[in-house]
Amino acid sequence: KYTRLGGRIPKGLLLVGPPGTGKTLLARAIAGEADVPFLSISGSDFVEMFVGVGASRVRDLFSQAKKNAPCIIFIDEIDAVGRHRGAGLGGGHDEREQTLNQLLVEMDGFESNEGVILVSATNRPDVLDPALLRPGRFDRQVVVPLPDVKGREKIFEVHARKLPVADDVDYAVLSRGTPGASGADIENLVNEGALNAARLNKEKVNMADFEFAKDKILMGTERRSMVISDLEKRNTAYHEAGHTLIARMIPGTDPIHKVTIIPRGRALGLTQQLPIDEKHTYPSKYLEGNIAVLLGGRAAEELVLNDFTTGAGNDIERATNLARKMVCEWGMSEKMGPLSYGKKEEQIFLGREFATHKDYSEDTARKIDEEVVSIVQRNYDRAKSLLQKHIDILHSLSKELLEKEVLNSNEIDAIIGSALPESHAVPNE
Repeated sequence: KYTRLGGRIPKGLLLVGPPGTGKTLLARAIAGEADVPFLSISGSDFVEMFVGVGASRVRDLFSQAKKNAPCIIFIDEIDAVGRHRGAGLGGGHDEREQTLNQLLVEMDGFESNEGVILVSATNRPDVLDPALLRPGRFDRQVVVPLPDVKGREKIFEVHARKLPVADDVDYAVLSRGTPGASGADIENLVNEGALNAARLNKEKVNMADFEFAKDKILMGTERRSMVISDLEKRNTAYHEAGHTLIARMIPGTDPIHKVTIIPRGRALGLTQQLPIDEKHTYPSKYLEGNIAVLLGGRAAEELVLNDFTTGAGNDIERATNLARKMVCEWGMSEKMGPLSYGKKEEQIFLGREFATHKDYSEDTARKIDEEVVSIVQRNYDRAKSLLQKHIDILHSLSKELLEKEVLNSNEIDAIIGSALPESHAVPNE
């Protein structure tokens, strides 16, 4: 059908996407649909300690495929063998390079009419050798992205199919509450929910079990046994109340889903925000609002305790990184202009660049630092003045947090009441 008009069937297909999005599963599905033999191997299986083993295995794999044609060869994690040549240690011609050279020869050597199609998967297309990616070897690159809200809902339904699920489970709510989750994450969440239901001797898995599993995965495991002094608990309550209040007061920030002062993972308390809808681009006002929310905890500490704690360390780091990206990557600084700073074209060493290369002068570096400080300080002052203005609500929130330890969005709204305008995400025009 396709060759009748002189077309050539693609020789290779490269599946690109983050971990856990189902690249390997998709390759299996292709073989199942085509109803042909499926030869599967991992990129790390080629290279061993003996010289020549990798190249020999490549030859064997392709000769086996030709005997069983039509068939599909699947190489998982091809970046293990297909990295840039000359980018490793041990000279310019190591065993991995011989294997890659043999793979390039085999991919060019077999004709498409032999009925052998090569499918590969990687989550690091940036480290692959350019010769491997050219048309004629991998004719098509298919991006397998993280699922959107509808996709996540369908994945929840698929994984929950084999469980006795209660009637109160709403997959749409669960999918909205897991932005950025991969298929593997959702499978893990459903499994954790089932384990929790079994632990509590339930007949069916209900919504509370899935919510418990979601909190455990997104926020970390509860550590109720951890001994915390009353003073530390009070400090944490004010810190989290600061985040919560700023998130409610600044229009356009993501709504607060839950706030807790129960230690989870490595944190003493957590404030969880969930976006109303999927975001693909971020306006500068939204980013500045995020920085203000991150610094809200630190501002609350300064106002109420008249001191600082180490609890804001991670918040400050994230706020600084966000401000630096605004200046250096996204050109969101009036002073520095719409320019990109800090990316220098150099060969990737061992698959990643270890240092941030500067392609600008010391004077520019100083100006960048000044601009980053300006963005962070401006939003810190903004958060501080808002909290100062609504200090009574801050006291009420922290008092309620100390009593209940966990507050959901409805409880937060009840405390804040009509004192503040409703904050919701501003639509991106």
